[in-house]
Amino acid sequence: MSSRSTAPEKRPGFFSQLRSLFTFTKEYYSWLPWVLAAIVLAGVGLGVLVGFLIPPAAIWSIILWGFTGLLFGILAAMITMTRLATRAMYKRIDGMPGATGHIISTNLGRKWQASEMPVGVNPKTQEAVYRAVGRGGVVIIGEGARGRLTRLINDERAKVKRVASGVPVHVLYVGHGEGDVPIAKLAPTIKAFPKAIDRTTMSAVIKRIDSVSQSVTSLPIPKGVDPMKARAQRPR
Repeated sequence: MSSRSTAPEKRPGFFSQLRSLFTFTKEYYSWLPWVLAAIVLAGVGLGVLVGFLIPPAAIWSIILWGFTGLLFGILAAMITMTRLATRAMYKRIDGMPGATGHIISTNLGRKWQASEMPVGVNPKTQEAVYRAVGRGGVVIIGEGARGRLTRLINDERAKVKRVASGVPVHVLYVGHGEGDVPIAKLAPTIKAFPKAIDRTTMSAVIKRIDSVSQSVTSLPIPKGVDPMKARAQRPR
């Protein structure tokens, strides 16, 4: 009999992740290689210039400052690529069922609690409602056509108000229409709500809402490169 290997699956290394991130971002920004190269060269040029300006302008000083500029150029190029990759990720998942859950479950930080799974869903049309609870209150997010979301939104809002009286309830719609919030601005919009409850009240609200929540049919969560998992490392 063949024995199964118990060795853990090897995770991709930093450079492998960096290469995947570069390939993914280049699909949306074909000019990416030129921009990154320009940033690195600018860093080297700035370092060499500093080496010339700071006395004594010896060759070793110029080389040292040029190398320092190279390191800062590489770091700046990585940061630029990471930010562009984040924009590319938003472009990829924009309009996909489950995109809202992906964003609120990963980008809201510790002051908010949300799940990538919807709390209400129309399995035929894939309109879905998501919920986030935090210091700013309760946020109900609709994903899909507004007209078909009315009943789902109203049901969720009534449930929240029934168990969390006095807690602010905000309603957002993800989209590009009038009054809608683009998926790229969803997390900043939620985090911008002013603090209205303390941590103790927040925990109590989460427990009360979870106690009356019902299981719903899950939607497919968008897959792809998450640029937040491949951060640029600072050179030592």
